[in-house]
Amino acid sequence: MLNALTIDVEDYFQVEAFSSLIRYEDWDSYTPRVEQNVNRILDILEAYDTKATFFVLGWIAQKFPDLVTRIAAGGHEVGCHGFAHQRIHTQTPERFRLDVRQARQRLMDQVQTSVSCYRAPSFSIVRETMWAMDVLAEEGFSLDSSMFPVRHDLYGIANGERFPHWIKTSGGQMIFEFPPSTLRRWNNNWGVGGGGYLRFTPYPITQWAIRSINQIEKQPAMVYFHPWEIDPEQPQIAASRRSTLRHYTNLSTTEMKIKQLLRDFRFTTVSGACHQLGSYASKGRPGALVASA
Repeated sequence: MLNALTIDVEDYFQVEAFSSLIRYEDWDSYTPRVEQNVNRILDILEAYDTKATFFVLGWIAQKFPDLVTRIAAGGHEVGCHGFAHQRIHTQTPERFRLDVRQARQRLMDQVQTSVSCYRAPSFSIVRETMWAMDVLAEEGFSLDSSMFPVRHDLYGIANGERFPHWIKTSGGQMIFEFPPSTLRRWNNNWGVGGGGYLRFTPYPITQWAIRSINQIEKQPAMVYFHPWEIDPEQPQIAASRRSTLRHYTNLSTTEMKIKQLLRDFRFTTVSGACHQLGSYASKGRPGALVASA
């Protein structure tokens, strides 16, 4: 089974945990560390002969254009993470369209190919923002990884579909949704193998969960992380206890866990993982798993 490995390319001062403290207008006043961290990730992936999808923030692509071309030159897939890392429910449909259009066009100019994959900041496609799927389809995206089927205070569709499936938008267009991985236990979905779920969970549990998804449920897993999560030396932001716990816990162990995952499982890009699925090949025809936006 080929699993999907994804990296959300944003810097430590751009995360949702600090959004109430750091304004978009102030980003330029912080010392960036994303370039050195992405270069480190690229070195690790090359050492393990693994390709991944990098969901790049438009602001990062604007500030570090060579970084995006370096990602693409390594044979990795470049996806879009929006431009200004704003949760979708804080935007109007018109503002959201401008955000993704600006980011996608900049990325395509840099990699000289189409960008078809999208991930919303903070997994913010939820029940109330399903209109975003129409915008994404209209703007040229065919793959999405924004719907997290978990209960969470910031995101999530608790009873959402756990595995890759087609979504038919209200306008009749099709987008293939690849949700971040969860494990179903005790009448609830539990996030596994990504972000804080990866950092907080002992590796043997993560390993067991992904094996269960692959071997018992016969599905590919989705692992995701951020460049700042392999950077325990990043500057400390004075934040609430909750935000501090979420952001800084176990930063020193993330790189080790990622390397162990690369030893224990096979990973590829989002597109590569989708191509092994019969439902993806069916393009939403009868027999594929299809939900309505």
